[in-house]
Amino acid sequence: MAQEEEDIKYFVRVSNTDLDGTKSVRVALTGIPGVGRHTSGIITRRAAVNEHELLGRLPDGDVDRIRDVVTDYGALIPAWMRNRIKDVYTGESKHILGSDLAMTNDEDVNLLRKIRCYRGIRHETGQKVRGQRTKSTGRTGTTVGVKRKKD
Repeated sequence: MAQEEEDIKYFVRVSNTDLDGTKSVRVALTGIPGVGRHTSGIITRRAAVNEHELLGRLPDGDVDRIRDVVTDYGALIPAWMRNRIKDVYTGESKHILGSDLAMTNDEDVNLLRKIRCYRGIRHETGQKVRGQRTKSTGRTGTTVGVKRKKD
């Protein structure tokens, strides 16, 4: 029993992200920003790795194959499966992973603010952006317009 616990790597570094080695490969890969359950399944099949095996128990060769597939993932899938179909600046479709995803999202929001469009103004003021109702939900601070009758 002690031997089994010693040979596991608790952290595996893939795509500048520390993944949990105590989880299965398919679940652990979802720890990379931009990789969901479907994407992690594709990555494990492309790397020819058992998706139910613990990530920390994989040999180094298998982990290297996973790293290679993750770096080339955007080129392996069709354009409609990528998470950035048409980039605003370049016009290409790409799949963004890791810390680049948060940076790209921030750039997009800043562009909306800069051009002063409706969505950008809603982002600035901290209101809901996607057309949700705001009369009764999304309130912050004290409750507005609700009074209780004193007994």
